[in-house]
Amino acid sequence: MSGFTKEADFEAALIRALQNHGWAKEVLHHPTEQDLIQNWADILYENNQNIDRLNGVPLNKEEMDQLLDQIRMLRTPLALNGFINGKTVSITRRNPKDTLHYGKEVSLKIYDRLEIAAGQSRYQIAEQPEFARKKPLGQDRRGDLMLLINGMPLFHIELKRSGVPVTEATNQIAKYAQEQVFTGLFSLVQVFVAMNPEETVYYANPGPEGKFNPDFYFHWADFNNEPINDWQRIASELLSIPMAHQLIGFYTVADDSDGVLKVMRSYQYYASTKISDRVAKNDWEDGRQLGGYVWHTTGSGKTMTSFKSAQLIASSKDADKVVFLMDRIELGTQSLKEYRGFADDADDVQATEDTITLLTKLKSKAPKDTLIVSSIQKMSNIREDGMAKGRENDLEQIREKRLVFILDECHRSTFGEMLSNIKKTFPHALFFGFTGTPVFQENEKALSTTADIFGNELHRYSIADGIRDKNVLGFDPTMVMVYPDRELREKVGLQEAKAQTVAEALVDPDKKAVYYHFIRPNEVPMAGYAKEDGTWLKGIEDYVPKAQFETDDYQNAVVDDILKNWTTLSQDGQFHAIFATSSIPEAIRYYQKFKAKAPHLKVTGLFDPTIDNKGGQRSLAKEHGLVEMLDDYNDDYQQQFDLAGYDRFKKDVAARLAHKTPYKGCKKEQQLDLLIVVNQMLTGFDSKWINTLYLDKMLTYENLIQAFSRTNRLYNINEKPFGSIRYYRYPHTMKQNIENAMKLYSGDKPWGLFADHLPQNLEHMNERFQDMVRVFREAGVPDMERLPEDNAVRGKFAKLFREFSTYQQAAQIQGFTWETREYPITDPDTGEKTGTISVIPTQEQYKILLERYKELRKDPPGGNGGGADPTFAIDPYLTELSTGLIDSQYLNSRFEKYQKILTQPDVDPAEKEATLEQLHKAFASLSQEEQRYANLFLHDVEAGDVRMEPDFTFMDYIHQYANAERKRQVGKVTKYFGIPEEVVCQMLDAHVNEQNYNAYGRFDDVKKYIVKEDAAAYVTALEGKRLPPFRVNNMAEKILKEFFFSDGKKLPDAPKLDQ
Repeated sequence: MSGFTKEADFEAALIRALQNHGWAKEVLHHPTEQDLIQNWADILYENNQNIDRLNGVPLNKEEMDQLLDQIRMLRTPLALNGFINGKTVSITRRNPKDTLHYGKEVSLKIYDRLEIAAGQSRYQIAEQPEFARKKPLGQDRRGDLMLLINGMPLFHIELKRSGVPVTEATNQIAKYAQEQVFTGLFSLVQVFVAMNPEETVYYANPGPEGKFNPDFYFHWADFNNEPINDWQRIASELLSIPMAHQLIGFYTVADDSDGVLKVMRSYQYYASTKISDRVAKNDWEDGRQLGGYVWHTTGSGKTMTSFKSAQLIASSKDADKVVFLMDRIELGTQSLKEYRGFADDADDVQATEDTITLLTKLKSKAPKDTLIVSSIQKMSNIREDGMAKGRENDLEQIREKRLVFILDECHRSTFGEMLSNIKKTFPHALFFGFTGTPVFQENEKALSTTADIFGNELHRYSIADGIRDKNVLGFDPTMVMVYPDRELREKVGLQEAKAQTVAEALVDPDKKAVYYHFIRPNEVPMAGYAKEDGTWLKGIEDYVPKAQFETDDYQNAVVDDILKNWTTLSQDGQFHAIFATSSIPEAIRYYQKFKAKAPHLKVTGLFDPTIDNKGGQRSLAKEHGLVEMLDDYNDDYQQQFDLAGYDRFKKDVAARLAHKTPYKGCKKEQQLDLLIVVNQMLTGFDSKWINTLYLDKMLTYENLIQAFSRTNRLYNINEKPFGSIRYYRYPHTMKQNIENAMKLYSGDKPWGLFADHLPQNLEHMNERFQDMVRVFREAGVPDMERLPEDNAVRGKFAKLFREFSTYQQAAQIQGFTWETREYPITDPDTGEKTGTISVIPTQEQYKILLERYKELRKDPPGGNGGGADPTFAIDPYLTELSTGLIDSQYLNSRFEKYQKILTQPDVDPAEKEATLEQLHKAFASLSQEEQRYANLFLHDVEAGDVRMEPDFTFMDYIHQYANAERKRQVGKVTKYFGIPEEVVCQMLDAHVNEQNYNAYGRFDDVKKYIVKEDAAAYVTALEGKRLPPFRVNNMAEKILKEFFFSDGKKLPDAPKLDQ
């Protein structure tokens, strides 16, 4: 791996590498947008010269403007992906030299996803493309590299030299987007790439209204999921031809359901290509049927991968039909929406209302019927229903077709007669499975593993890979012991000793031996386990009857625990939770307890609504419970669901929990806090808004991983660092189940699956805090009242503070508050307290460090106003955190002590100096600006120039000085430009920035008040000579803009005018 100290050298080396991997030798140097439009026009002419298209006549400006108008109307990368991949676009010919087509519509070929490094495809590099300012007072910009396919700028690459974090490149791209750089022709950019020589991330263009979310910045990896960061491998693999062409044509997804453009991750690419290659090489006559299976962890985008696999197969025409089979009808409805959202055209994916419609579409030769979504239940009945309707001939014709079946979540009920029926009906079809939790020998069903049913593993991306890559979150499982271990041991000991009391057990030697056997942890573990010889060693929990976990006392304790932790875990209602129970009767009882104990929470339940009329009282209780929940839900949300329309109720609950249409951006009162389930929604349901799973249910292996994974969808890592799990029933056995499941599904990479618990996070906080104190002390700033001058030292602090904040945010979710200084340490196996841990930093010290962190970007070393890239990453989330209220009481006490010293005669100078030093230490929690006013105030106090007010606090004086400074600056603006003070103050109160300063025309309104003679006199005083009016206007705008951007701090003085 080679490093570069200069960005220009890196840029030149990357260009050479790209030229060696399929990109043109001729580079477009410093092209403007107009240059690139002309370049595109030239390529369009080359590729469309024939008589049916351009008839040998080039495109003129008016015709290119038509294309640019189409781009402007589409605007978003999502819509423009369809424009690019649509193969052709239409224009009306306006070049009079084309007498054959003038005034008529012609179709132009712009891009073909199948013409890879062949045909008419052209691959060009634009070096340092120039972006003209979009606003008069903005700046012209110049990017690093753009990659053009057939003249269209589809990749934008931003580079940084070695030592500068790649986040600086991503920040620069986001800044360009805010400045509307990626508009006009540059709206076509589909993929952003941010690089330094040691790291690369790539991501889809979120568009003009989109949000740049670092959670969706991806690293490319090899087939075994090892990240690739060396720039040369990125150039030869990710950005090479044919890969870059395929990335745009096949591996970007315009997801209409989410309204965003998505780009596939490396593991999705490898899985899709493995499946399409397997289909291409298949011998359709051998009847093997085993295509293989893809093991991609839950939450990693399996649905998108399966769709892209099908699209690749359909595009290559290596199969006649591709059928997606879902495990349940309602899941099929959900996936149908997803597949149609991914498709270029929603009609490209066909639904099947019944088996006869399914037969018709399987038989159809129409291209739109190539991709079909159906349920496994429907497909398993196709032979029986077809024969009953006299459609045997249709079945025979379908059997002659090359059929590919793709099964999502293939660990489910596919292991039954239904899949066997389908395989018998279509003996030459090829079957592929997708699952996040394959069935192995350890958890095999019906004596069959996933490999037995689908064939070899084609690609693996385990839960450990996903957590490491930050594509899914880790878990924080917490064992909650409603019954303390010692209490359970005693009860089991008495039960097995056949004694009523401990005293009775101890007086009988035989009973005493049995009792002590169960009391001793070294003789009987809490959870049973299989010994090496295969026999089962029973644990204490094996002796506890199920009824012990069904009592009202037990359920009340569980509900109380959930409510006790609700505000912390839900982050005051920002996130939602699922509560999985063991049976429908228990779910109904829990619902009623929540209703009684927490009427403010929005709670409902979801489970199988089937009523068995033979069930007697049990069925009546179930029906009453269902009706009660529906009635309450209807009252809470003004709905009208009933038992007959229970499926609609399910869909409404799912949409509400996922904040999907019609509940996108819904207000808090329209959200659902807690969903109680038995089996439903524990697999196949995705919502980034769910961060907690409460479990009063025993789960093992794939069911456990699936349920846990409801909590691990990415949101914002600072607010949702992990999925929280709290489990109650047979806790030690469940802990063992969790360890077994994670071991099986981590793919031999069991690192980072579990988040640290609270004591570990507090320990990390203490360590990072002490490291930061050491950094400041060694830099000569022991009170941390300002940043160190050395950039490398600032980099150390930035890294340590980011790590400290990560641990602090996780600890807060786990119950940490600044008010509590000491926390218990518990044994992970018994839950008993084994010690305590104290928090070393105080909240005041945290605020000081946060203030210094905020100053990293706005106070560069040397104080020269910046411009150079920091050689360390700065987290924008942290810079926006509020430090809260300054501790005025503490500042006042220090100041009052200093005042007394000043008024005392013959005071010891050393005592005065020590008191002053204490006061200066208290300044550390102030911003640099506030510290400046504090020092000015103290100087005036010592000089006797301040009139002390009886009810003023120290902060009041600082604000007084700040307001006086603001008033002075506002007065200068009024003097220099003639703008009324109230107008200047109104603009300052808006706290504008470069992006919003002229929102609603407010800056234009300010300019209307400028007195031209005053402005001319001011500019003349600054420049030392008279300037023409247009120069005066430009300078006035620039000066005012800088004044308002700096919140009234930056205004050049004109001493001659101030005399």
